[in-house]
Amino acid sequence: MANPLDDPLYYLHNFRQVLDWLGHRYADLLDTDEQHFIQQFDRLPQASQALLVRMVMRKGVHFRAGKLTYQEIGCPHAAVRPLLELGWVDDQCPLAFHELFALLQKSEMLAVFQAWIDQPKGNKADWLEPLAAQFTESRSFAHWCPELADRLYSLTVMDLCDRLRLMFFGNLHQDWSEFVLADLGIYTYEKVEFCAESRGLRTRDDVLGFLFLHQCQQAFEAGEALDTLLAQVATLHTDNPWLQKRRAKLLFQVGQYCERNAELAMAEQIYRACAYPGARARLIRVLERQEAYAQALALACAAQQAPESAAEQQHLLRVLPRLQRKLGQPRLPKAKPRDVPRLDLALAPPEPLMSVEYCVQAHLSEPDAPVHYVENGLINSLFGLLCWDAIFAPLPGAFFHPFQRGPADLHSEDFHSRRAPLFAAAFAQLQDERYKATIRQRYVDKWGIQSPFVFWNLLSEALLEQALACLPAEHLRHWFERLLLDIRANRAGMPDLIQFWPAEKTYRMIEVKGPGDRLQDNQLRWLEFCGQYQMPVTVCYVRWAEPTP
Repeated sequence: MANPLDDPLYYLHNFRQVLDWLGHRYADLLDTDEQHFIQQFDRLPQASQALLVRMVMRKGVHFRAGKLTYQEIGCPHAAVRPLLELGWVDDQCPLAFHELFALLQKSEMLAVFQAWIDQPKGNKADWLEPLAAQFTESRSFAHWCPELADRLYSLTVMDLCDRLRLMFFGNLHQDWSEFVLADLGIYTYEKVEFCAESRGLRTRDDVLGFLFLHQCQQAFEAGEALDTLLAQVATLHTDNPWLQKRRAKLLFQVGQYCERNAELAMAEQIYRACAYPGARARLIRVLERQEAYAQALALACAAQQAPESAAEQQHLLRVLPRLQRKLGQPRLPKAKPRDVPRLDLALAPPEPLMSVEYCVQAHLSEPDAPVHYVENGLINSLFGLLCWDAIFAPLPGAFFHPFQRGPADLHSEDFHSRRAPLFAAAFAQLQDERYKATIRQRYVDKWGIQSPFVFWNLLSEALLEQALACLPAEHLRHWFERLLLDIRANRAGMPDLIQFWPAEKTYRMIEVKGPGDRLQDNQLRWLEFCGQYQMPVTVCYVRWAEPTP
């Protein structure tokens, strides 16, 4: 099979694919500038198209002509002329000194600014601050560097191209490299039918709202005043649930920042208006830190009546007795944690870079009782294979471009309910052994395809067969049902190791704790869950044995 990257214009074909996709599926969302761009791009000479795409796919917006040499394009000065005429590229763009500084090599800096550099043999980075203080105006590259036989071309359509990328991917963290990785076979994606309603952004307001939140996120990360930032975020009005969640997540991050900086009044204000998971627990914590114990207790008691997750329920079990004690109320009987079998090992200190989990694996593994280091990978993978059709169901709003690892609504509250019949059909196979054939066949048919659940690098055929032989279907059902209750929280925290006894068709899971390590909250929740359903699980505590003299 021919390598798509053997075509030197592969990147141009990919870009045209995006424009064609947007023209067919997002025509009603495109503004006048974007429509004009798509129309004019198609009329450009091929070399000009290719040069523009090369620039769009590179980092930054300023490019020296000497760095734009591509065999399939030819002379960059000739290819850029139509782009200059359209105004998509500017060869007279004003540059601030720090922008120029990033474009010049050390020798070029010396050639242009030697008279202003006190220590010519020093590091280039040391020159920026003193020189920037002396050169505060903006100039074109040619004005800055008349001595250099080079030209600078600056993209003026990068923001527009980012908007097109956003509409195609539905996010800004995926970029044009997705095509290359797919063409090379590094990433393979499930082929999903796209219905007419399957779009990440449904209206032009959605596009603008996403870009607005992205700018707010950047402003927050750049340290903009929080009062100003919160006022900006409050101006966004949207009925798009996806954007509402993005806004809530940003506010939650701002609230956490306020907590860390002891700005508790502002954190309280943010959390009270924030619907992001965990905000209520953070609000209880902030009220407690402000010594508003009665308010904190009232909120904790209300939360206890309808906890939003197992994580919040676990948090409440710790915070309620503490608040009651601070208010002088009688302490309620504390629930005794379930006993978990314990294994203590004294092992020889490991080789450099060898983890404690691998040490325990090597120590416990036997030919007729192999131990695998699986952590969260095994149960998630079995779930992902059995429920593949449900996870990749082409529902409206779930898939809207060909490079999705999983559905866009994976962490939505209605993820399960929207697919309830499909999950029920998958779980029904656990009642009559059909699940084993389904999982085996999916392992073959879907090998290597990206999935939010399947760990292909972990799931060998030997591990899969041992798991199907030794893990009871009833235990699989309990694990899978718990995953669906809260995918974001419950995909993690599972025991590190699993040991199989294929002859007896039994197993045990092993959570490993090295010296000084302790069980994390999500691990405690999984251990409690396993104990509830009599699943064999052990916590292994390791200490390093003293070397023998």
